[in-house]
Amino acid sequence: MAVIPFQPAPFFANKNRAFWSLQLAGWGGAFLLRAINALANGLPYKLLLLIAITTITGFSLSLVLSVAYRQLIDRKPLVTWGGTAIALVLAVIVHAVIDAWVQDLYYSGTRETTFAQRFIGITYIPLTLLGGWSALYYAINFFLTLERQSDRLQSLEVQATAAQLAMLRYQLNPHFLFNTLNSISTLVLLKQTEPANAMLTRLSSFLRHTLIAEPGSQVTLAQEIETLQLYLDIERMRFEERLRTEFDIDDEAMDARLPAMLLQPLIENAVKYAVSPQEEGASISLTANVVGQRLRIVVSDTGPGIEGPMQRSLLEHMPDTAHKPVSTGVGLANIRNRLMQGYGDQHRFDAGSRPQGGFSVLIEIPYERAETSAHPASKTRARSRSRAAAMARTTTPTTASPDTDKDRDGNVVDLNPQRFIGTKQ
Repeated sequence: MAVIPFQPAPFFANKNRAFWSLQLAGWGGAFLLRAINALANGLPYKLLLLIAITTITGFSLSLVLSVAYRQLIDRKPLVTWGGTAIALVLAVIVHAVIDAWVQDLYYSGTRETTFAQRFIGITYIPLTLLGGWSALYYAINFFLTLERQSDRLQSLEVQATAAQLAMLRYQLNPHFLFNTLNSISTLVLLKQTEPANAMLTRLSSFLRHTLIAEPGSQVTLAQEIETLQLYLDIERMRFEERLRTEFDIDDEAMDARLPAMLLQPLIENAVKYAVSPQEEGASISLTANVVGQRLRIVVSDTGPGIEGPMQRSLLEHMPDTAHKPVSTGVGLANIRNRLMQGYGDQHRFDAGSRPQGGFSVLIEIPYERAETSAHPASKTRARSRSRAAAMARTTTPTTASPDTDKDRDGNVVDLNPQRFIGTKQ
């Protein structure tokens, strides 16, 4: 049998309904309490009529007070509390006058008490009821006000975080586009139209693949690696055999979720500071595995390391490197800020030279497994590359053909997969 999911709404989601529910429950409870007390003491049943009149009077006066309090609650404290005290005193006096008059009619000829004595003797009852009602009214409204302010603050924090993540992510594309368009411009000036056309085709595929994801969104590691392959296909046209890559990814890590475009700046920095300045180029390696409940990713290169004059400028945003050369790149601060925004203190980010030479960046984040893969073809290709730990090299760039650049599964574009010819020894 199908079951309709039931999700109760907050009690104060409808303030009007909540007010009347509390009104009826509160004054109804007060009537029952006084009625039970009267019957338990053996008083006549007709006294219930007197209690009912008193309760209805209090119920009606509380409605009047609610209108007055609604006008006073947003005023200055002196006006609010002063007006509340005056309104409460007037309501208590009216309540006591009505109660004394009704009792005078009820006990007429049976008790030798004056109206003034009855008024003074029963004033504490409406003072207690209406005073307690007023305190509860302000307490509930102040609680709702604080709750609204908390929700508004939380919403603003979420919007600020999303805006900052978007800003950090949008810093990536201009940096990469500058280098790529500069290379295309050089090829055009040298009359090398075929390589320029091929690079433009690969650039369009890369941008189409990366700009689909919303800022702040998450992707699987398999999808992130597919994005890296698109980026590396462009860079191999610039550096040819000088750019060598090696991916070693555990199958379990392929399903891990991480912020989109998190690793691309690290690969780009490795290309810029390790491959570009060295005549022989450099190797860039990426390893990923799951350690306990955390995903560990290491991006390293065989470049000059942190002692290199260019690589040192990567740490320009560190507190102790204020006087170092200024880099035109995004820098490691972008990645560090995105991790802080997304994971707070639950992440690890280490960068520095390796003992065997080169530069290395280690990232650890909580392991979150994706339930379903949005790009199964991408995942399959990335897994096959990771199991082989492929060494990617390129030969002289050629013109991109429609078959090699065809969009196979909507968003994933496989560019020249035949370049992965080696295996890890």
